[in-house]
Amino acid sequence: MTLSLAAVFLPVLFMGGIIGRLFHEFAVTIGAAILVSGVVSLTLTPMLCSRFLRAAGREQHGRLYEASERVYEKTLRWYERSLEWVMQRRPAALAFSIAILAATVVLFAVTPKGFLPSEDNAQIFGITETVQGTSFDDMVAHQQQVMAVLQQEPGVTGVMSFLGGGTINQGRVFLQLKPRSQRKMSVDQIIRAYGGKLAAIPGVQVFLQNPPPIRIGGRLSKSLYQFTLQSPDMASLYQSSKELEARLRQVPGLLNVTSDLQISNPQATVTINRDRAAALGVTAEQVEEALYDAYGSGQVSTIYTPTNQYWVVMELLPDYQRDLSALSLLYIRSRTGPLVPLASLAGITSTVGPLTVNHSGQLPSVTISFDLQPNVSLGTAVAAVQRVARQVLPSSVTTSFGGTAQAFQSSQTGLVFLLILAVLVIYLVLGILYESFIHPLTILSALPFAGFGALVTLLLFRIELSVYAFVGIIMLVGLVKKNGIMMIDFALEAQRIEGKSPTEAILQACSIRFRPIMMTTMAALMGTLPIALGVGQGSESRRPLGIAVVGGLAFSQFITLYVTPVIYTYLDQVQRWLGRTSLARAGAEPLPAPAPAD
Repeated sequence: MTLSLAAVFLPVLFMGGIIGRLFHEFAVTIGAAILVSGVVSLTLTPMLCSRFLRAAGREQHGRLYEASERVYEKTLRWYERSLEWVMQRRPAALAFSIAILAATVVLFAVTPKGFLPSEDNAQIFGITETVQGTSFDDMVAHQQQVMAVLQQEPGVTGVMSFLGGGTINQGRVFLQLKPRSQRKMSVDQIIRAYGGKLAAIPGVQVFLQNPPPIRIGGRLSKSLYQFTLQSPDMASLYQSSKELEARLRQVPGLLNVTSDLQISNPQATVTINRDRAAALGVTAEQVEEALYDAYGSGQVSTIYTPTNQYWVVMELLPDYQRDLSALSLLYIRSRTGPLVPLASLAGITSTVGPLTVNHSGQLPSVTISFDLQPNVSLGTAVAAVQRVARQVLPSSVTTSFGGTAQAFQSSQTGLVFLLILAVLVIYLVLGILYESFIHPLTILSALPFAGFGALVTLLLFRIELSVYAFVGIIMLVGLVKKNGIMMIDFALEAQRIEGKSPTEAILQACSIRFRPIMMTTMAALMGTLPIALGVGQGSESRRPLGIAVVGGLAFSQFITLYVTPVIYTYLDQVQRWLGRTSLARAGAEPLPAPAPAD
């Protein structure tokens, strides 16, 4: 049991990608603990037994022990009678096992899948965005209005805000909340409560996020999950991205669908009449310098004081910066000396253009980001986005998920491969220990019941099959097979030493091993139950693992006590048939011709 249980975590230890980085330490810790416990069981435990166990007949037990022992004896007799009843109906039990296996596959396909559960870390991050072309002063006024609304929540202890550092019409806000025990609402509930209040502020949009426990790649976006479009044809890319964004807003389950496409920023184009400028003695460089001095906010000097220093920035008065017609009031000194009005040598037109041009992999790109409604899984949303993208986008536009959504996609294949590899490693280890290809299958026959129980429990509690829940199912692979090992190992010894039939041997094994099977299962259940209850900071991530283990153990414990003996008898018949077939083939081979006499 020790070797096979440690072998479960070997694939996790050598797993690459994000899954390997997340659970490398977990695999090392659990594997080392299992191996150490095996050494202790073979060395320290026998020594302690020699010191503390009493000889038979000298033990005196209390009333509680006597009462619990009577309950156990009644339970054991009921189990023996019910097991004999099941063994008399082995075909029905085998059909039930096949049905559970098929149901497990169906449940795995329909169970909502996620990546990392949302945690309450008492923090909220948000991005504010105004209309393209908004001045900095207007941005400050809008940001102050947003701050005033955010500070009204009683669960907020502090708010920080800043502008700049990114797109010029965007700002950032950070909220620090009280500890969860001192708040009535969780982080996600507070974000939803803010929605209506912030939407009432004119001229600004606020996108609040619950920061994920682990931020994986991707660019900083207004929503949590990202879908990136790329194409060398910018016109087709921009048109397609607008259509896709509009279609995604209509998809049920998606919230805050937005993109980083900003190509409608107001701009002024100054077209110089070079012939007229040359005739007036003005160069294009002088025009550029005049415009920069007026609007570029260039530092022209520094004032030093005993305690500080101050930059001197030259620019026009704010009244002239806000009026496009003020450009005609600029004068440029020609080479001959007189001042020349800018309007006499250049034409000024108002147009719109891109505020930013984003690139990904050296190609123009547009990133569409989205959030999820409550009780909507990331797997469902990813499938919906891909389906709409296939319907809308032309072949010249390539797509890919970014950040958490991309990690989710890659993790799905990796986790399934990890589960298959874990089962294969256990089969190889058990095959070596038992020197058999058949009996490891008997032990592993309990795995579908554990998976079925885990998936049903996750569905009942409305919890996604996240990375942590999947690791809990992998742990179940190691925990559940212990029951089979206890039964099969004893039954094989009874057949080899006592010469009993397979049915007699497995019935005796189930009766004698009933107590240790119940003890180990209940110990694992009680150890995992606090994790399943979800108590303490960060319990949102631990709870899926605990619920998957508790549900899988509880269901498989009851079923495998009856189904494993049935499968053992069937596979023993298969092994005997294979053995007779091998002997028959060996006997049918022609004997070698005798050597010629000398």
